[in-house]
Amino acid sequence: MKNFSLKLFLEINFTDLVFLVGKNDENNNIDVAYELKVPLNGMDNKRITDFEKLFIAIKKNVYLIEQKFNYTFIEIVLILNNFNLTFINLSGYKKLNGSQILKENIIYILNTLKSYVVETEIKKETLHIFNTEFNLDKKKIDNLPIGLFGDFYAHELSFVLINRNDYKNLKNIFAKCNLSVNKILIKSFVKGSSISENNKNIETFFHIEIHENNVNISYFENHSLKFEQNFQFGSDIVIKDISKITSLKIDTIKKILKDIRIKKEETLDNELINEKFFNNEIYRKIKKKLIYEIAYARIKEILDITILNNINFKHYNKFSNDIFLEIDHKCRYNFFEEIYKSVFLLNKKNIISIDELSSKDILKSVNKIVHFGWKKEAIPLLVTKKSLITRIFNTIFE
Repeated sequence: MKNFSLKLFLEINFTDLVFLVGKNDENNNIDVAYELKVPLNGMDNKRITDFEKLFIAIKKNVYLIEQKFNYTFIEIVLILNNFNLTFINLSGYKKLNGSQILKENIIYILNTLKSYVVETEIKKETLHIFNTEFNLDKKKIDNLPIGLFGDFYAHELSFVLINRNDYKNLKNIFAKCNLSVNKILIKSFVKGSSISENNKNIETFFHIEIHENNVNISYFENHSLKFEQNFQFGSDIVIKDISKITSLKIDTIKKILKDIRIKKEETLDNELINEKFFNNEIYRKIKKKLIYEIAYARIKEILDITILNNINFKHYNKFSNDIFLEIDHKCRYNFFEEIYKSVFLLNKKNIISIDELSSKDILKSVNKIVHFGWKKEAIPLLVTKKSLITRIFNTIFE
């Protein structure tokens, strides 16, 4: 294995630190050479609460990886999935009165918007800036309309921010590990970029992730991450409801849900759960229809709270009916997905089921963003001496 082909990545999620070592082949395609998952320590409630614990865990495992490959890494790419983030969407304007749009006009708009964010969000750092939309005389333009004539130009940017203390702590941890941070990426952005690449005809969409203990919803507009929200409940709340009403153990319910298939129109009123599932408890005559009705009621409530009647998404619901639904394999029960789809269909949503990204797919998406940028990202972040506006324009025009 050639040393120069190795690259180090780290995902920080709700439960684990996931270290990935990528190896490039002769065609510059990246593959997973090694993956190491260790329990997360030193974080609570989406923030770093114990610097020393997190530092020791990272340093120890970076050292083990370097020993394994007999290689010293000098930089790392971070993928964050467990931090408090702020999303800000701002538009700047320029009255043209029939004149031509110049670079200087856009420089002024971008500088004004960025300055506003810096001045108002003094305790936060910018991780991503996206070119959400260009409008000339109220018409959407796919690219910067430099050189075109018009009366009124509007440029919208979306900012993704992280708390400054967390940002500084992360940089400090890796500095103490003798690693420079090449790039910090939000995992929802990584997943959204993969969805965009695989569905080029869909520019605006929701991505919903259903896990056992949380639900995460991201909204992408014109291939740009515009907003996301995480909820600290998931499929486990449905199972607990079934357990409470039927008085069955959680483990028994999970066995039932993994084995049986229930469709509302095919389930007879008196059809009972098979006795074979009650190995460790007294058999009770419980109707399949009851299980379905409990699950349907709770899942509908979850979707109402998280997206359908959520004030944060009410506005965005007007612009997209496309929803990419990703259900964690741990809670992919046979008929839950059908309920999710039926609830969305009632609300005239187009549902596309997708699988979880593999480590290899995540690595490929991250590596592509790091090396080639993203078509709608306005700025490459971290480790550069160029001014903000120079960096933005280098990205846009190159």
